[in-house]
Amino acid sequence: MLSSSFSGHLIEAGCDEAGRGCLAGPVFAAAVIFPSYYVNPFLNDSKKLSSKQRTVLRQQIQNDALAWAVASVGNHEIDQINILQASFLAMHQTLDKLTTRPQLILVDGNRFKPYKNIDHECIVKGDGKFLSIAAASILAKTYRDDFMLELDRQYPEYFWKRNNGYPTLHHRNAVLERGLSPHHRKSFTVQLKIKL
Repeated sequence: MLSSSFSGHLIEAGCDEAGRGCLAGPVFAAAVIFPSYYVNPFLNDSKKLSSKQRTVLRQQIQNDALAWAVASVGNHEIDQINILQASFLAMHQTLDKLTTRPQLILVDGNRFKPYKNIDHECIVKGDGKFLSIAAASILAKTYRDDFMLELDRQYPEYFWKRNNGYPTLHHRNAVLERGLSPHHRKSFTVQLKIKL
């Protein structure tokens, strides 16, 4: 079972992002603060859960959390500031939205841009270790998937309802055959022909 706390006594916000490695669409981030000693045996890294499980857990997370927030940074800004900085920006935006101020930020991964004067801990594979990070990964993933599903209705030729903007063979071939949509990250697709 995942841990409910890193510190044991501080108000902790778990943060994670979804969509860093995509050719199209925004990067989404989420932040979640759970009550002290929160327990949920079903929470796990979003990548280890089915779509149905993630959908059920999203509602439960939103009901159980003391505070939660989701934010995104679009493809044009990703091209301007790069995907790493865009991921940090999206996480900062989620933290700005929280109605409860955290005393410690738990971030999935090994890098983070400090947020205000709040301490943070970077935890590699943290979405498989801490409940708050796992919950953030589920919110970021499900909200981004919903967004890409809406875009797929406008641009079905890129198969986004199946690949969510990730560089699958169908997606890459569609870009080469049809060109870029307004939602593609130009900085990600500029060398697509070389990579194929």
